[in-house]
Amino acid sequence: MATRNQRKQALPPLDPKVVRRFLDLMSTDNEFRRLFKKDAQAALVKAGWKPPKGPPDEIPPQYGRCMQMKPGQSIASKAQIARDRAKYEALLA
Repeated sequence: MATRNQRKQALPPLDPKVVRRFLDLMSTDNEFRRLFKKDAQAALVKAGWKPPKGPPDEIPPQYGRCMQMKPGQSIASKAQIARDRAKYEALLA
């Protein structure tokens, strides 16, 4: 059985529609890619993700915080995202 702390850390899978929209934008839209690099959570919201509601201490870490890029990291190219889309869908959903 998971401890309370483990439950707080677990993230439910992203809705497949959000994943598809996110990958569509990541593979075609330079403005969206810049937004993702700057603020991953805002990019997810733009792709249709709705942050969970509830008291802050009961909400698991936001997806955006988990996906936020570190300085010096780079985003896969649009062509690579399009080519490996099925792999990325499986990882995100």
